Amino acid sequence: MSESLGTGSSSAEDVRRPLVPQLAVRGSHGISLVSFEGGVKGELRELSTSQSCRVLVFSPTGSLVAWCDGSSVQVLDVASGTVRCSIPRPKTRCLQFSPLATYIALWEPYTAQKDQAGRPNLEVWDTASGQKTAELIQKRQKGWCPQWSEDEALCTRSVTNEVHCFEAGTPGAALSNKLVVEGLASYSLSPSSPYKIAVYVPGSKGAPSFVRMYQYPRLEGAGSVIASRSFYRADDVKFSWNKKGSAVLVVTSTDVDKTGSSYYGEQGLLYLSARGDGNLVILDKKGPIYDVQWHPNSEEFCVLYGFMPSKATLFNNNSDPIHDFGTAHRNLAQFNPHGNILCLAGFGNLRGNMEFWDRKTLKLLSKPQASDSTHFQWCPDGVHVVTATTAPRLREGNGFKLWHFRGSLLFHEDTPPKQELLEVSWRPIPVSSFPVPDVTLPPPPSIQTASANPGQKAAYVPPALRGRPKPSGTPTGDETNLTKSAQKNRRKKQQQQPQQVVSGQSQEQRDAVSMATHLMGGAGSEGVSGGGGGDIAEKKIRNLKKKLRQIEQLKQQQADGGTLELNQLEKIKTEDSILAEIEKLELDSK
Repeated sequence: MSESLGTGSSSAEDVRRPLVPQLAVRGSHGISLVSFEGGVKGELRELSTSQSCRVLVFSPTGSLVAWCDGSSVQVLDVASGTVRCSIPRPKTRCLQFSPLATYIALWEPYTAQKDQAGRPNLEVWDTASGQKTAELIQKRQKGWCPQWSEDEALCTRSVTNEVHCFEAGTPGAALSNKLVVEGLASYSLSPSSPYKIAVYVPGSKGAPSFVRMYQYPRLEGAGSVIASRSFYRADDVKFSWNKKGSAVLVVTSTDVDKTGSSYYGEQGLLYLSARGDGNLVILDKKGPIYDVQWHPNSEEFCVLYGFMPSKATLFNNNSDPIHDFGTAHRNLAQFNPHGNILCLAGFGNLRGNMEFWDRKTLKLLSKPQASDSTHFQWCPDGVHVVTATTAPRLREGNGFKLWHFRGSLLFHEDTPPKQELLEVSWRPIPVSSFPVPDVTLPPPPSIQTASANPGQKAAYVPPALRGRPKPSGTPTGDETNLTKSAQKNRRKKQQQQPQQVVSGQSQEQRDAVSMATHLMGGAGSEGVSGGGGGDIAEKKIRNLKKKLRQIEQLKQQQADGGTLELNQLEKIKTEDSILAEIEKLELDSK
């Protein structure tokens, strides 16, 4: 076993038990694997004590886990706790297993010296032998990974205007077939047989964009296209196949909303099926599409859409609406693995409200709240969910919680001071290992959480402002005891005084304080007045996203071999700070 793998305080027996859900926790402390049986925390096992673990992935079967610790990529057999192979690729940024864990793909940023070709930055390794089976140049991170069918009988990879197909399971093998599509921008392989390939070609010179579906191995000639749909106003698409591979949902999006209604751009939803259907899914509320999720039975899907409060609708496989869940502040929809419970939730810059619905009766089961959460995932048992507050999205208040679908909080762990939680992820376990959850059972008792004043609900404060002095416009304890006229005079006097810059605060932090002052208002205010700060924040975010698009264009120009000026290279370096500023503004403007 590698020296970086600690034994922790557990025995190997806990890891070998297949029916016990296990949660991988990656942070600045390293990587650990924690067992949760019936929502109760079991023994913990340390997988790595490295403080530089930047990527973690389980195989779809749950048999293997891999991570990069800054010196190499470790592939571990979870059941035995032994290292299957160690790959000397310290700069690995992305990892992905093939569906049966036969192969693991690695990607690192492409680099090339002046007047010299860069070395291959995409590699595929055999996990059993530890041998490299393919090495390729893949300049763009988007769409970097080869796509496999669930049985690994077919492996595909995109090159310029072509999709290459390999029946030997690895892109290092001899080419078996190829799909040629002029102007190809992206594609997606269906998971199940008979294999289908969906492609997207953006419009140009007034011609519309289109998506098409082909069935392997017939990839050319008359009758090779089994479904098609053309459309305008699209800069990108996202494919989502159902489990059977019989239909695919396509979310179309533009970078900019020309109507000025939203900085998210315009979005639409298409439905293509192997029957030959190519329909536009009618959404009856304007605004972004936040999430699209198929039911595990492949016969229906849920869509979250529209300006906040968003709308949630369930559609059948003919794209007809079959149930409306109403409107609320939600941006996530996920069915449990068994498909009998649907969770609708609002995370990120929303307050973390979760709604658990009984799919059969379409009745609400519970509505707990997981504030400041940046991550949500169903446990393989279909009963529990994990929510987490992780860095770098939020660097304060990191930790994770375990919930029961009836709304009970069963476990809560805060990340220790001076440490960061980066990721939590359940080890995959086949859904057949667990019974279908009984939605009629009463909720288990929740754990007790500390509260300074349970009878009074505290005002919401953005995480970036917690622990900082209150803005002058926020009423203090002394001020609430003054008469209204005295409060008004005090605030007027404070506003006339010169504003003092808080020592040590960045301009971003001062902007956030100003935004929070506007949002929280003064004493006696019952809400935020229209316009003002919200419009300013949205304008800032639009400008920042415009800069991101410019940076993406520069990165693409660089990836295509173009030479950039010094100021353009410096602009690329600002990408992380711009992303952080967007996240801060979106959070603080809520």
